[in-house]
Amino acid sequence: MAEQRFQLVVDGVPYGIKATPFQFNTETRYKVSYDGEEHIFTWDSSLGRLAPINDDSYTIPVNVEEAIAQRLQSISRG
Repeated sequence: MAEQRFQLVVDGVPYGIKATPFQFNTETRYKVSYDGEEHIFTWDSSLGRLAPINDDSYTIPVNVEEAIAQRLQSISRG
């Protein structure tokens, strides 16, 4: 899968997202950039969805995180 660029509107706020998949061991992870920030998303079995794992992931609003995860999952299923 190649780099994906998409727009999301969450709570009336538009976000331009760039997501680049990469392999880490046997799993696909995503380098996600928006608003000048970069986060790494990977599968979180406790949440049952993709989620950010980097130290500053707490800065992502929950609604934005969930919308990004949902879009990435729909893209990866193809």
